[in-house]
Amino acid sequence: MKNIAFFTVITIASLFYMGCEEPINYVDRTAPDAPTGLYVENGDNVAYLSWNASYDRDVAGYNIYSSSSYNGKYYLIGTTHSNSFTDYDIRNGYKYYYAVTAYDYDNNESDLSYDNAYSAPRPEGLNQTIFDFRQYPSMSAFSFATESVVSDTSSLADFYFDNDNGAYYLDVFNDTDIKDMGRTSSIYDITVAPSTGWSATKDAAVVVGHTYVIWTVDNHYAKIRITSVNAQRVVFDWAYQSIKGEVTMKTQTSTFGHTKVVRARDLAQ
Repeated sequence: MKNIAFFTVITIASLFYMGCEEPINYVDRTAPDAPTGLYVENGDNVAYLSWNASYDRDVAGYNIYSSSSYNGKYYLIGTTHSNSFTDYDIRNGYKYYYAVTAYDYDNNESDLSYDNAYSAPRPEGLNQTIFDFRQYPSMSAFSFATESVVSDTSSLADFYFDNDNGAYYLDVFNDTDIKDMGRTSSIYDITVAPSTGWSATKDAAVVVGHTYVIWTVDNHYAKIRITSVNAQRVVFDWAYQSIKGEVTMKTQTSTFGHTKVVRARDLAQ
């Protein structure tokens, strides 16, 4: 329960007239609890934030802060009355750490949320097509780094489509890995790249509705989801983590038991 500081004001007249005491004035000087459960989803130059709604009755809204590191200085980027926020002012290839505070109707502000929640926005695309490398070699492969269709012989190629006598495969090269993550309802279902289980044969059978994670030669992770396939072509959705070594494919939220170095009272003015 909040502690309420109050003052009783007695007018001079009450010294002479009974029953003339003025009403008690309540001053709330206690900040709400820090929000919990901060959850961040990566998008293409965008991050989607949500957190648990506060149980404090007098919470009026939330302030959203961002930093370049978990223990860095957090700067105010927005305010909302709901328990969600979308940050459009970010760029692919960078990390953004987030924290949220709650404030009440007396402008008391909580400490920063404790969750280690960051966004690693990355490019993505829908309905991309590549073709069988035997029939259409110049349009048979895809390059995540350049977001373009290339030849299977190109040094930029990350994987290519192989129609092997009616058996369809996604092929990668000796210095690249691929793993079939199984059937998914969308490409967004796969949130983190795997650490094991890569294909020993450097290929994976094409199955409509399956999502595959690819680990590129230059240590980037990507994912594709097959939407259709025939003897000539394969169509897929894709997302590419442009931060080297970053395993986050969609979301990143972790909770630690320690306190942030920067608290709400230390925020940049």
